[in-house]
Amino acid sequence: MLLRAGIVGFRGYGGAELVALLHKHPHAEPVLMEHREETEHAPKLRKPSLTPRIRCTADAVREAKLDVVFLATPPEASLDLTPGLLDAGAKVIDLSGAFRLRTPERYKAWYKAEHTQPALLAEAVYGLPEFYRERVKTARLISNPGCYPTAANLAIRPLMDAHVIDRTAGIVCDAKSGTSGAGRKASLSNSFCEVDENFSAYSVLNHRHVPEVLLTSGLLEAEFSFTAQLLPLDRGILETIYFRAPGITSAASLLKVYEDRYADEPFIRLYELGNVPDLRAVQRTNFCDIGVKFDPATGRAVVVSAIDNLVKGAAGQAIQNMNLAFGLKETEGLL
Repeated sequence: MLLRAGIVGFRGYGGAELVALLHKHPHAEPVLMEHREETEHAPKLRKPSLTPRIRCTADAVREAKLDVVFLATPPEASLDLTPGLLDAGAKVIDLSGAFRLRTPERYKAWYKAEHTQPALLAEAVYGLPEFYRERVKTARLISNPGCYPTAANLAIRPLMDAHVIDRTAGIVCDAKSGTSGAGRKASLSNSFCEVDENFSAYSVLNHRHVPEVLLTSGLLEAEFSFTAQLLPLDRGILETIYFRAPGITSAASLLKVYEDRYADEPFIRLYELGNVPDLRAVQRTNFCDIGVKFDPATGRAVVVSAIDNLVKGAAGQAIQNMNLAFGLKETEGLL
C-alpha cells in the first residue's frame, strides 16, 4: 500500500515535521497542499522541491487521489477546510484544537469562538492511540491531541483507572515546553530576545489544553492545576505531576500501575525505579517516557512524563493515527 498524504500547513513546525517523517515512511507519499498564497518575503529556492504540490481544494484532492490529509493549521482553518476534504473522499487528521472538545459549548468556553461544524465535532475521534486505538481504526476524522495533554493523559489516565489518586488533594501538573509548541507565527513573547536566557509561565489557569486532560482522564477542573511554562529551547515537553496516593505502598507498586497498563504499548517507555526521564531522551522520537517517585511516609507521589512536542505531541502521533486508520503496522515510519 502506498498512501498519498496531503499536508496543509507544511511551512509550520508541525507541518514540516510531518513532511520529513512522511518522506521516510515506506507506505506514504507526501503531497504539499497550498491553502494560502506565499508571502513576498518567503525564501525562493533555486531548485524547487520535488515533493508534489497541489492547491487545497476538494477538486484537487480528488484529482490527486489523496487518501488522507493532515491539517497542521489553526482551528479556524481546520473548521473551514475539513468538510470539503471529507466530501472529496480523504480521511482527515487534524492537528489543531478544532475537533478535540466534543461539544460546541466546551469549544466556545475555551477557544473563545463559535464552533461552525458541530456535526463533525460530534463525529471526530480523539486520536490518542493508547486509549482510543479501536475507534481510530474506523474513523474518517481524527482529532490529533495537543502536545501538553498527550504527556499529561499518558501519565494520569492509568492512575485514575487504577483509583490510586486522592482526588480530594488534587493533582498539580507543572509543564515545560520548548518554543516550537507556540507555532511559527511571529510574536513578541516568542522572539529570541524574550526567550533566550529566560523562563516564563503563560496562560495560567486558563490554558486551552486543560479540558483535553479533564475529558480523557476523567478529572474535574477543580481537581487539576496546570501551569504551562516556556523553556529557551526549540522542542520537547517535560511534565512533573504531583499528587497523593494513599493506596500505594511503594514506588514499585506505583510503577506496576504503568507496567500493567502499558505492557504492550510500542511508544511508552517506563524507567527503572530511582530514574526519571529528561528531554534529551525523547527529542526527535515518538516515545513518551515515564518515571515515578514515591514517599511512603507521606503518600506523596511524583510522575515525570516527557515527549517531543513536535513528534509524539504532533506529527509523529498523527502518523501513528494514520497507520491505524489504514491498517498499517502502528509503528511504521516511526521506529
